[in-house]
Amino acid sequence: MPRSTGAPAHRARKKRLLKVARGNRGARSKRYRSANETVLRAMAYAYRDRRNRKREFRRLWTVRINAAVRELGMNYSRFIDGLNKAGVEVNRKILAELAVSDPPAFSKLVEIARTAA
Repeated sequence: MPRSTGAPAHRARKKRLLKVARGNRGARSKRYRSANETVLRAMAYAYRDRRNRKREFRRLWTVRINAAVRELGMNYSRFIDGLNKAGVEVNRKILAELAVSDPPAFSKLVEIARTAA
């Protein structure tokens, strides 16, 4: 009976990693060691940025809402506080979308917030 080795599994691991590293320039897509460094770093960035994306979008929505509310003579914090007091449950993503795509509806929300505050 032939001896068993780890070679097939080792080769499979290397092939899998090099497949993930495709698209990188030069040795980063050809050599295992360089590819491994690149892939590990890319995975770390991807993990980190999946969380950062949520923060960045919320910041963007806040900026858009603030700009739209200021045009209507109010500021962001009073607007959000007024909506909360009025019991309007609309999240910031939808508010930002309304501010951009449907200004009349957004101005009605501002009036609701103004009367509640």
